[in-house]
Amino acid sequence: MKKGATILGITLILFMLGLLLCIEYHSYRISHDAQERITYKVDLSPDVSDSLALAIKGRIEQRDYIKHVDYISKEQAAEIFAGELGEDFVGFIGYNPLYPSLMVNFNVSLLPDNSTEVLDRFCKEVGAEDGVTGVAYQENIVVELREDFYKLTWFLIVLMLVLVLISVVLIGSLIRIALYAQRETIRTMRMVGATTGFIMRPFLRRSIACGAIGGIIASALMVLAIWICANEFQLSLTAQEHWTWYIIIAITLVVVGIIISWLATAFTVRHHITKN
Repeated sequence: MKKGATILGITLILFMLGLLLCIEYHSYRISHDAQERITYKVDLSPDVSDSLALAIKGRIEQRDYIKHVDYISKEQAAEIFAGELGEDFVGFIGYNPLYPSLMVNFNVSLLPDNSTEVLDRFCKEVGAEDGVTGVAYQENIVVELREDFYKLTWFLIVLMLVLVLISVVLIGSLIRIALYAQRETIRTMRMVGATTGFIMRPFLRRSIACGAIGGIIASALMVLAIWICANEFQLSLTAQEHWTWYIIIAITLVVVGIIISWLATAFTVRHHITKN
């Protein structure tokens, strides 16, 4: 078996698969973070007390899918607005026209599949609370972001499945080509009475080694590509929180390389044995 060419082919195919898995992971992470940054503003009555506002805040936080809730009093809202405006507008107009509010962010990963219905029900339930005048959010942005996220996710999933299919075909072809030169050896072993298992064993071991080596090299190239992109484009791709997924992807590449190589070798060798 021509190990060099086979390992090189397996490495390149698995490297492309690894990059696609990384793109899928980071697209999910970016879309997930963007959805969690969308803030639902719960407007409170101007005369609501801090105790009532905190009680409403506590009831909202009891929901499993709530990430965090921030209470902004009238005074805090005035300070924030004055900082953005650059002057003390309260002193200018003589009173504070701003209302207190609660800023709510959701934990998107804990939302059920029918998240639109859950969010609509949340707005209705919270809007019916005493001291709440309404719940405001940019609905069009929420809907568009969710639709774009699902479209991108399914596109990448389909692309990944196509690449996996291509990987199976190409790796199988590489191994069949490499084993074709060994057909006379297989025929000779068969003629002297060697069993199918005895004939297949050395070829399977080599194929497993080639798949594992190709997966390891592809994983190393994937990490190198991530490091280069992170440094060249100033992207936060090498943060500690990402390495768990990188390790999972690397293990997946090694396992996929071993499985595909093993199956292709077993099929090809058995075909030559049966043919002879």
